[in-house]
Amino acid sequence: PHRDFDSRILAFEDFVHGRSLPYDDNGHGTHVLGILGGSGRASNGKFRGAAPGCGLIPLKVLDKNGNGSQETVIEAMQWILKYREKYHIRIVNISVGMLPQSDEREEERLINGVEALWDAGLVVVAAAGNLGPKEGTITTPGDSKKIITVGSSDDQYYIDQRGSTKKHYSGRGPTKECVCKPDVVAPGSYIRSCNAKFARQRGQPYVVKSGTSMATPIVSGAIADVMSKYPEMSNVEVKLKLRESSSDMGADYNRQGWGQLNIKKLLE
Repeated sequence: PHRDFDSRILAFEDFVHGRSLPYDDNGHGTHVLGILGGSGRASNGKFRGAAPGCGLIPLKVLDKNGNGSQETVIEAMQWILKYREKYHIRIVNISVGMLPQSDEREEERLINGVEALWDAGLVVVAAAGNLGPKEGTITTPGDSKKIITVGSSDDQYYIDQRGSTKKHYSGRGPTKECVCKPDVVAPGSYIRSCNAKFARQRGQPYVVKSGTSMATPIVSGAIADVMSKYPEMSNVEVKLKLRESSSDMGADYNRQGWGQLNIKKLLE
């Protein structure tokens, strides 16, 4: 694991290959984890995550090419429900999303999975996906009406997406159930965070990536901060406080939701 995670990886579970020790053969998870809770140790504190002191439990659901299956994601959700009390899990960050499917039953299984986590009292934060800017482009499970869905506030920049460039990538609502999404937006373009290759190949300690996967852990980390300050808050109270504190960007609701994350106001 990257040195910025210190000794804060409390548990690790691999739903792809079944390995027991933490590893990342793709780099997506390490980057996301660094945005959420990296300590900045490899940069003398310059590049820190939103909640640099939080406990971390990475659950591997993607292979080395960044592909995954619905089954591994559902297994990870079930693992969280089983071990949430043992590890005092309070926040679930989901920086993955399923592309639109013709089989609505498959989408429903994922939505039921995240809503079971929410109903258990966990704060669930999921990416809006990078299929924008058309309407109805929120990926699953970000299209759940219960959980907190995060888009990118700065998706006007061109980013690389599987070999092609695009901008205005952040997923837009409404969902199939006519729910406005995302709920909130945060910076997602050109975010510098932990490089998985640093530990095993002695590469650069940090790397730049873009997407709603990067915006999501900024919000999750901010929520970790506010729950550290107000530990008795429920997930519903967190969602309401997030709504009340976000800054209106003047964009359409299905582009920005409540607005851009405002951590200073959130922590008041």
